[in-house]
Amino acid sequence: QVQLVESGGGSAQSTGSLRLSCAVSGYTINNNCMGWFRQAPGKEREGVAAIRSDGTTSYLDSVKGRFTVSQGTDSQDNAKNNLTLELNSLKPEDTAIYYCAATYRGSRWTRVCLDRNKADFNYWGQGTQVTVSS
Repeated sequence: QVQLVESGGGSAQSTGSLRLSCAVSGYTINNNCMGWFRQAPGKEREGVAAIRSDGTTSYLDSVKGRFTVSQGTDSQDNAKNNLTLELNSLKPEDTAIYYCAATYRGSRWTRVCLDRNKADFNYWGQGTQVTVSS
């Protein structure tokens, strides 16, 4: 059973930094994608960053140069992975609930996952709140 659990959210001031982590279990990084999405009150959930199993990344234009996504695998158990999002130069408009997500395995998903459409991601975490004050 695939499980995704986010941590690391919280409050920060404008221009500050936060680091979000997602513990992913029951999932092997192989021919698939993981990503971070966010949803602000009254807005649609949007894809912030995605990373394919080959290491290729994509970012929402408004976070390019400020956010960095990375992934890693437990050296003892390749079904345990972590997904990280470094948030720098934070802005009040970054305030949202942030979700980590992952796709099924296969080229049908790896071909499109870097477009960061929520419909292409199959597994989701419960979300973690990020609040940025001016």
